[in-house]
Formats: sequence, structure tokens, C-alpha cells
Amino acid sequence: MSVAKVPCTIVTGFLGAGKTTLVRHVLENADGRRLAVIVNEFGDVGIDGEILKSCGVESCPEDAIVELANGCLCCTVADDFVPALKGLLDRPSPPEHIVIETSGLALPKPLVKAFNWPEIASRVTVDGVIAVVDGAAVAVGRFADDPEAVARQRAEDSSLDHDNPLEEVFEDQLLCADLVIMNKADLMSSEQRRSVVDKIGKTLSRAVKVVETENGKVALKVLLGLGAEAEADLASRPSHHDLEGEHDHEDFDTFIVELPVFDSPQHLVDRLVKAAETHDILRMKGFVDIAGKPMRLLVQGVGARVQHQYDRKWPGERRGRLVVIGEKGFDRDAIRDLIAS
Repeated sequence: MSVAKVPCTIVTGFLGAGKTTLVRHVLENADGRRLAVIVNEFGDVGIDGEILKSCGVESCPEDAIVELANGCLCCTVADDFVPALKGLLDRPSPPEHIVIETSGLALPKPLVKAFNWPEIASRVTVDGVIAVVDGAAVAVGRFADDPEAVARQRAEDSSLDHDNPLEEVFEDQLLCADLVIMNKADLMSSEQRRSVVDKIGKTLSRAVKVVETENGKVALKVLLGLGAEAEADLASRPSHHDLEGEHDHEDFDTFIVELPVFDSPQHLVDRLVKAAETHDILRMKGFVDIAGKPMRLLVQGVGARVQHQYDRKWPGERRGRLVVIGEKGFDRDAIRDLIAS
């Protein structure tokens, strides 16, 4: 029965892990396969959707890339995801495979559950859930607590909440996965790679292959065609949030910085690094107007690690904007002053 269903691949992973890079690699190596993409953002500005639309792949035209901004799909299944999926399926030439890129803060399990909704259950199946991991970030303990330090804190005051929202989201994404892509292996030593693979293995609740990669470059035969039918296998995908009626993202916050024109990329990068180090920002991404350059500059930051490249010619208004994501309580005004003043 599932043979007639359109396979869907869910790409999950924490902020800055390299999900969009992986999806772009899939689009650029589709070999004529008719694809569609649903991309979700935590915030109002669709940076990731714009990156994917710049691929120029004939088998995945811009109108087959659907952007869902201002919320995570795990919380907006009924309002956003199901209608978007039905819209793609009802196209005159429906896609042969659909790739769904979740926000970096989304929990994949509620999205997998949605594939059992009557409106779509007979038409689609989850071919696989792919969790992309920023290996370099895990190697330096970005998501993991120090168990001894937490034990000391609890001993000193048992009433304190010592839950780590970063680690819970990270673990939930791994626990739902059918395949784990440990990205950014080129930024790690061999010892770090072994350590991160070991940590991932200890988190996983079942046998799941871990593939090491650089820049999300993985053969399509590895990524697509897993045949997991994950919507029928929910019991093997535990979650920290299984007992919750709803999931929210009250631990995290996002806002937009309007950027002036910069004389050079490095001028901006220096500011971003200082802001990240001062305010423990999790993620920054956006487009920047560099004086005298016809192309827009794509800037992406994970913590204080910032990358930039000229992406494409400005499709319209040259308007520099940066999305900033961090844990609740960071100083928006101070961050704006550091970056854009």
C-alpha cells in the first residue's frame, strides 16, 4: 500500500548543524528526479528558503520550495504543515519525493505523527528522518551538561531547575532519526570524531547508522530511499516531550537586526564574533549588502564561528537583515548596537 505513497524525508538537526547545506546538496544532485521542499524557520525571515531558491535546479523550481516561517512545524502541524503538503501533492505534476527541513529547534516526532492524519495518510509516507549533527559543536560540549557540575548544583539546591533545553532538543532529534549525519568532520580531530560518534551512539535508543561528512555532501542513495515508514514506527522513537500535551519554545528567542551597508565582509564578521562571544548567541544568519558588490553576502554563524560567501545577485531590494537566535533573556539592544551601529 505504501508503494503508491509519495516518500518524504524529514531533515532535522539543531541550529547551524548544516541542514540547509545538506538539502541544497540533494537538490543539486537530483539527476532529474522531481523534488519539492518544505522549509521551516524559527523566526519571520526565510533565510534558508532563499538559499535553496538560489540553487536554480530545474527539477525543483522555486515554486516547489515552500517556506513556512514564524514558528516550528512541531507546533503548527494543523495550520501550516498539512495544508502545505496537500498543496504540493495537488500540483499538476506532483513531486516524486518531498524533503522537509525543520527549524533547528523543532522536535521531529510530532511531525512524523502528522503523517497519520486522515487528510494525508494515504498519500505520503516518511521515507526517513535524517538528523544532522554539528560535530564540531558537540565536540566542545555545546549541548551537553557536565554531569558532575549538575549533581553539585542539585545537591546545593534541589528546588532549582537544572534541565538543559539545548540538550533535550538535540537528544529528541537524535532519538527520532533513521540516519545521523555527523557534519563538519573537517573541523574536528580524529579523536574528537570518535568521541562525538560515541556520544551519539549512547544517545540513540536503537541501531542507527552514523555517517561522517563535510559540508553536507552525502550520496543521494544514502539519504533517500530508506523506506523507514516512520509514521508506523513511533514507539521506537522516544522523546523527552512524549507526556506533554503541547510543546513550545519558551526557552529560546529570536529577533531581526536591520543591517547597514558594510565596506567589507570582515568588518561585519568581526562584529558578529564579538557579539556572539559577549552574549552567547546560538545562531546568526542573513544577507548583507557590501558596498560596490552586485551580489548579496550570505553570512552564517554558529556561536562565534562565522562563515560568509557571495550567494547570488540581489533579487530585488538590497536590504541587509540578520536573524539572531539565542536562549531567552539575551540583550537585544546591546546585540544590535554591537552589530549594526
